[in-house]
Amino acid sequence: MAERYDFRTQRLFVEQSLLANNAVELDRAQSNYLLNVLRMKEGGEVLLFNGRDGEWLGELEPTGRKSCRILPIRQLRPQPEPYDLVYLFAPLKQARLDYMVQKAVEMGAGLLQPVLTQYTQVTKLKMDRISANALEAAEQCGILSIPQVKPLIKLTDLLADWDSSRTIIHCDEIDEGITTVETLDSVKPGPLAILIGPEGGFSPQERELLLSRSFVTPISLGPRILRADTAAIAAMALVQAVIGDWRK
Repeated sequence: MAERYDFRTQRLFVEQSLLANNAVELDRAQSNYLLNVLRMKEGGEVLLFNGRDGEWLGELEPTGRKSCRILPIRQLRPQPEPYDLVYLFAPLKQARLDYMVQKAVEMGAGLLQPVLTQYTQVTKLKMDRISANALEAAEQCGILSIPQVKPLIKLTDLLADWDSSRTIIHCDEIDEGITTVETLDSVKPGPLAILIGPEGGFSPQERELLLSRSFVTPISLGPRILRADTAAIAAMALVQAVIGDWRK
């Protein structure tokens, strides 16, 4: 039987396969963190995951003053199916983008897709940094599946090639009497995506294009104007609570 998530033990992502008694060599940064920052000793317990083999309990084995390895002892949680929620977002400036990516992963995004819109201010992305933030969020929050990160794509190209079986929940900043919960309740069961626009919102042409697609469902995020990073959290919470995996 799988154990409940351990919130107290240090948790690390590793690239290597995880098997009982198959020692995992840590990189210099991880070794330094365990040995010199946390001051862990031989036999100290660490949780390991790699996005493929579930979560394992391991024991620390120092191999030098600045190096160590972890010996996996037993699997605590099996590898689950990856989260299926797709998060579509117009990129923000770096600090707020970091925050938004981390929170989207914490809220259950399984795929992160940056989208270029007419009012998007940031057009050059550090994809490695987005991936690192997604991984850090998974590491800190007990998530076993590593979210995918896709390259930046134009909104028009995204919609042209979109799989119509996956509903896009479009967060529409123009409130025209859209009732959020009732609208979400009417969404047909199936795969979902959430689309958050840039700080300037969607252009009239983009909004018209979105509303013309049968697979796009617009929702309002209420009477207040929200920053894009705040809107992302609000939208994820609404969708997960009404038609997402919070209901399970």
